[in-house]
Amino acid sequence: MARLPSAERRRQLTEAAIRAMARDGVPRTTTRSIAAEAGVSLSVFHYCFDSKQELIESVITTITGHYVTLVKEALRPRATLEETVRAGFEAYWDHVRAHPDEHMLTYELAQYALRQPGFEHLARRQYELYAETYADLIDQLGQSMGLRLRVPAPVLARYLAAMTDGLTLNYLVLGDEAAWNDILDTVTSHVTGLVSET
Repeated sequence: MARLPSAERRRQLTEAAIRAMARDGVPRTTTRSIAAEAGVSLSVFHYCFDSKQELIESVITTITGHYVTLVKEALRPRATLEETVRAGFEAYWDHVRAHPDEHMLTYELAQYALRQPGFEHLARRQYELYAETYADLIDQLGQSMGLRLRVPAPVLARYLAAMTDGLTLNYLVLGDEAAWNDILDTVTSHVTGLVSET
């Protein structure tokens, strides 16, 4: 087996954990099954991660990173603020539609962490990460388009995180593809009403 740098091995194991957890569920996914999914020995897993908690935090951060990169690229300034905001939301929803299993896993991870003694902080960290991600995106958009917020940035970031979380779960449960253009139009209109160009 080729020796990989520790960071690359952690990334490999994290992606393997995402696949295994999405397929088998969080409670049924073991360190042994993750190592097997990654094609490495159990000792390699324990070398890279000190605990299941550390692995779960890596899974949460990695899944978030999968779609944040796409959204950041989509948020380049366009002809209007509304078009720019809409492009960001579309990039996110495209990821939800292409990878529903990953997004479903985020809800399962939160529930698992809340019910597992000693893991509660991971659920809190997960939702703090969502708000931090939106704060970064708001800052990126603000700098590139010179925006003035009508509400404090931390409030807007938490609001966007909560709204997106609810809409994602709604889509995963109902799967109503036809409704999403109108929903995205409504969300885009609402969000652009909370900011203005200077």
